[in-house]
This record gives sequence, C-alpha cells and structure tokens, in this order.
Amino acid sequence: MENAAPFTDIVKQRIKKAQRLAIVGIGDELIPMDRLGMSAARWIEQRHLPDVKVFFAGTVPESITGPLRKYQPEHVLFLDAAEMGELPGTIAVIAPGQIQASLLSTHALPLTVVMDYVEEEIGTDVTLIGIQPDSRDPEKDLSDEDESYLEKNLRQLLTTLKNR
Repeated sequence: MENAAPFTDIVKQRIKKAQRLAIVGIGDELIPMDRLGMSAARWIEQRHLPDVKVFFAGTVPESITGPLRKYQPEHVLFLDAAEMGELPGTIAVIAPGQIQASLLSTHALPLTVVMDYVEEEIGTDVTLIGIQPDSRDPEKDLSDEDESYLEKNLRQLLTTLKNR
C-alpha cells in the first residue's frame, strides 16, 4: 500500500484534473480469489458515471491498450486482487515498487509492463488499486461480512470518482 492516508484521499489527488477516466477490471473470473478486480469494475460500471468508461481486461490486461488509446482517458485506474495482509474487502492504492509482491498474478503479461506502456505510449497517468481477497480459502468467494466491507469501500471510491 502506498501510505497511511485513506485510499480515497490518494485517488482523489491523482484524478482531480481528469475529465475522462478509465476503469480497468483485471482478474480471472473463474478463480474466486482473483475475480475481485473484474467484479469491482462491473459494480462501478452499473453506476453509469459520466465521463467514466469501464474496460474488462480479464487475465490479459494488455488487450485493453487499443481501446484505451481510442478512448483517450486522462487517467486510468486499474483494479486487481492484491495480497496486502489486510482484511478481505480492503481497497488500497498500490505503489509501483510494491506491485510484484502484492498482485495475485494470473496475467499473461506483467501488469507493470502494461501500466508503463499506457503511461508512456498512450500518455495518460495510471493508478493501481488493489482489493484484498480472502487468502484463507482461495477457492471461496468473500463471506457476506467481507462482501459488505468491500461494498462499503467501493461506495467510498464511487463518491471519490463522482466528486473529482
């Protein structure tokens, strides 16, 4: 995680000037522990935010570089499951130096490569938002309690996205 500030403060600071925002859901929807980025992106998409476009990359995050280039966002938020040693459902901004240690990688190409490409070749800022899965049982979805906690955190993210 990036620092002790609430994740919404960090996200707000990073997206404050973005008129067009892209959300990219990442993960394998067949693996409960890895589907959280895709599920969170779907949850955000259902809220129909103006000037926010949601992309679903699955396990191939490089597949969205063309659509991102066409959309021309001013900021891209990547959402992915990440082992952070926190309560299941916790959301946090992950700093670039922490990416390899945190992500539950089922991706064809390392996410750092995709993020660097988007920043350099598309010319937009990127932020990685990690979502803590339930590491105790990788074959099970979040419990109802953990799911409620995740939704509370997603509502905070949604408020941040609306008020940028």
